[in-house]
Amino acid sequence: MKINKIHFKNFRIYKGDNEIIFAPEAAKNISIVAGKNGFGKTTFLTSLIWVFYGKMMSEVEDKYKKDIKSAGGYDKFVKTLLNRDVKIQYENGDKIAPIVSVEIELKDILIPSIPCRSVILNRTYDLRTDAEELKVYIDGLENELTKEVGYEVFVNDFILPREIAKFFFFDAEKIVSLAEAKSKPELRNLSKAYSEVLGIKKYEDLKKNLEILLSKLKRSGATPLEQDKLTALLEAHDDLEKLIELNTDKQSNLDKELVNYKALSDNIQEKLIREGNGITLEELQIMKLEQDILKKESDEIKAKLKKLMDIAPIVIAGKKLTALYNQLLIEQEHHSDNIDRFFLGDQLVSFTDKLLEKLDGFGFIQEEKSKVIDALKLTITERQNGKDKIEDQKILLDFTEEQFRRFEAVYNNILNTFSNQFNSVVQKEKNNRMYLSRVSQKIKQAEARKDNHLAKKLREDKIIADAKIDIINAERNKLIEELGGLKVQQASNSKVLSETEKDFKVVKTDQKKYEVTKTLLVKINDIIQKIKEDKKYSLQKSIIIGLKKIMHKSDFIHNVRVNVLDDVMDIELLDKNDAIIDKDSLSKGEQQLYATALLKALVDESGIRFPVFIDSPLQKFDKYHSKNIIKEFYPAISEQVVLFPLLEKELSELEYEYLKPNVNKVFVIENNNDGSRFKSYEVDRLFSHLKEEKNVYAN
Repeated sequence: MKINKIHFKNFRIYKGDNEIIFAPEAAKNISIVAGKNGFGKTTFLTSLIWVFYGKMMSEVEDKYKKDIKSAGGYDKFVKTLLNRDVKIQYENGDKIAPIVSVEIELKDILIPSIPCRSVILNRTYDLRTDAEELKVYIDGLENELTKEVGYEVFVNDFILPREIAKFFFFDAEKIVSLAEAKSKPELRNLSKAYSEVLGIKKYEDLKKNLEILLSKLKRSGATPLEQDKLTALLEAHDDLEKLIELNTDKQSNLDKELVNYKALSDNIQEKLIREGNGITLEELQIMKLEQDILKKESDEIKAKLKKLMDIAPIVIAGKKLTALYNQLLIEQEHHSDNIDRFFLGDQLVSFTDKLLEKLDGFGFIQEEKSKVIDALKLTITERQNGKDKIEDQKILLDFTEEQFRRFEAVYNNILNTFSNQFNSVVQKEKNNRMYLSRVSQKIKQAEARKDNHLAKKLREDKIIADAKIDIINAERNKLIEELGGLKVQQASNSKVLSETEKDFKVVKTDQKKYEVTKTLLVKINDIIQKIKEDKKYSLQKSIIIGLKKIMHKSDFIHNVRVNVLDDVMDIELLDKNDAIIDKDSLSKGEQQLYATALLKALVDESGIRFPVFIDSPLQKFDKYHSKNIIKEFYPAISEQVVLFPLLEKELSELEYEYLKPNVNKVFVIENNNDGSRFKSYEVDRLFSHLKEEKNVYAN
């Protein structure tokens, strides 16, 4: 399926009649629609969502849901689609027709049981009658089958289901929401879209219908009293559902308010900082206390440094210090020998006498005894000669043992730890001086401008904003607590409802239907589980293949794991150790790469052949990833891809050169006082034309 042309009439910035013809070729699948900010690129996407889905466009993307809510409902929102000038002219009495319409022609479309060459969708809103109308033409004619089915249903069921439109019409910068989804509700909403894309939803719808049928069959056998009890339980269930929805909406509104007030508070804080008065009186007191602590630390650091500086001259001595230590070692050995000499002499005499007595008892002959005595005397003489050599050394310092130990401790300290201690203390002194200087400067600025009238007013506004933040947080916490109570009531009510239904006896005539329905429900559950498992592995493979192609860091994400639990499908990214990579730790560019790979995988797995429209392409990518996206993603994601870039920012001239072999058509949105219009360019001359025509060149 491809889009051949789109015709706009008075759609917002596109005043009057504007037509864009893509004429897609199979060999070249990419079209460019470029323009400055505010010229109508995002409006283009909005027009496509509107022509396909009308009042159901709120189910495509939260953005449209918020826009409709902000306008005060769809009936008021649709009026905002009409070009302002046309609306003003009509309200001023001009005979101009206040009509807004979008018409789109689809080619190469395959519709079961309806052979056709083209399908035209035309949605129109007329301000005079306040009526919206959708027309569907097959080969130029209205078809009875499509009329019978209903045009809205036909578009949703046979062209593109609205639940998955977000995967074909998307803002490349905002698709990071796919990577950021963490909470159960967010994952549940995404899982619904995944189920639709992967073809699981039709089975889940069948399962839901079977469950409803089963419940109806059980309830049909209830007594009047049981019916009354059942009705009361069902009403309570509906009331709780509405209260939970209301609570959730209130929380959502409070979250928006909270974001706005936080932004306001931060903005005021920035202005206060510019005024040199970005701190409160309490913060000023804290800074003064911090200043006192830093001053005290400074005195302690200086004391440590002084102690180290006292021994610095000794350190500088270097080799002389080592020579001194060696001399002291020799002298200490000399002192030790002198002390032991007399004791050693007595010991040797005593030892010699005892040994000779023992020799007499062994019966040695005189000659052998004489040899032993001579050997003993020789040993004593050698020992004495060694002592004499030590005595030859000069005694220069004559340190006591205590003095030597103290010097040895200093020497070992210098040799092993002095350098580290000194560097550490010096670094601490530098850091302390820097921090003290900063704090002192802030205090000086704050005190110098304490009478600044603008700063006083800003501080008052900040107090009001912060107080509002506290109130909103309190209300929000109260709602969260209330929501917990409602969910407990809902769970209790559901349990009672389930127990009540168990007591119902199925009417005899419905017994067979009941048994068949139960059997079918078991089978459909098995089928859904099997399909989910099959799709799970297929999706894992597609995502990792996509990531390997477009990610510059090939070893960053090693594998992908898809977890399916009940109605929640979660996708985990794994590193080479099979550890889960926190998606919050990814940069915005990496999150966009992951979301892009996920989109490609979902589109591939869906089997749906529909054009892909991408606003703000390449917004967060560096030149390496941009090249991968251009060469691997855009040419392969669909048979027709339409990009809406801001030239020189979201698509450079070099990147366009990579893209050009796959480019079929190029358009630039021009804007003047009469609105925006499309101008076609030759593919080879896009940037050269833009340089010549300054009014369409993106600065």
